[in-house]
Amino acid sequence: MSTPQYPQACTVTKGAVDSLLPAGRAPGDARILWVHAHPDDESIATGGSIAHYARTGASNVLLTMTRGERGEVIPAPLGHLEVGQPGCPDTDGTALGLYRVGELDDAAAALGLSDRFFAGETPAFDESVGFANGLGRYLDSGMSWGDNGRAQPAEDVSSAALTSATEDEAAAHVAAAIREVRPHVVVTYCDDGGYGHPDHVRTHHVTMLGIDKAKRPADGAEAWDVPLVWGTEGDVDPADQRQQAVISGDLDAKRAAMAAHATQIVLPEDASETFELSNGVPQRLTATEHYRLLSGDLNSGDLDSGDRS
Repeated sequence: MSTPQYPQACTVTKGAVDSLLPAGRAPGDARILWVHAHPDDESIATGGSIAHYARTGASNVLLTMTRGERGEVIPAPLGHLEVGQPGCPDTDGTALGLYRVGELDDAAAALGLSDRFFAGETPAFDESVGFANGLGRYLDSGMSWGDNGRAQPAEDVSSAALTSATEDEAAAHVAAAIREVRPHVVVTYCDDGGYGHPDHVRTHHVTMLGIDKAKRPADGAEAWDVPLVWGTEGDVDPADQRQQAVISGDLDAKRAAMAAHATQIVLPEDASETFELSNGVPQRLTATEHYRLLSGDLNSGDLDSGDRS
């Protein structure tokens, strides 16, 4: 296996905007739904932006699709939480997932999130659809590194994993959250999932499908048409003509949120501009975050004429 490859620093394109919000929507009146795959993704990929919008008074709500049960645990005293390690009390990562919930709570506080929940928790639960896996939640699908340094599916994927569920089922739970939160903006990953993690890619697809489903009412919940949808930008593609947004966020808050995810992230004590995951590959730490427009029209104004603020 070659060295794991992560997206490099993005280039700011001509015409890039510095806001994720629809035209005419003041930050203090905005609702943003961030949809991520695992605890820590919200901080690594979008933490600076979340903290920025929290500071401006926006309502930031986070939907996390799994509890990150298949993560590799960095601190030696907690190594028994990692699946397959000596002393691990389970084979599906339940203990690690529960621990990572606490880390996510601390990160959410550092970022100023207004609310957060997992798929399967209210309001991200469509009772009429449920969970075919019988757990009422999705497990982390895990991943492996390919010979090309890119993320790829794990050799063993649980039947209860996010990628084992149908996209239609998972999207129904995303749609339920959208109808309840009524966001002016949804932020998730672009279709490459940032660096190819199967759960990131699946989260992109079920979020986009959920946005479409939410345009129709269900079980007494009113329909909601999301005005703007953004994806976190992964690898630089000079041919990408989609609208780019660049947010210069809050680095201190992002760093504090990342530090809360100590099972997954190593941050140097000297405020270095890098961080590492369990594989030890240095990655750039910055609060300048890049997005591409996945749906909506910046020039059409705020589209939610039926808004109930």
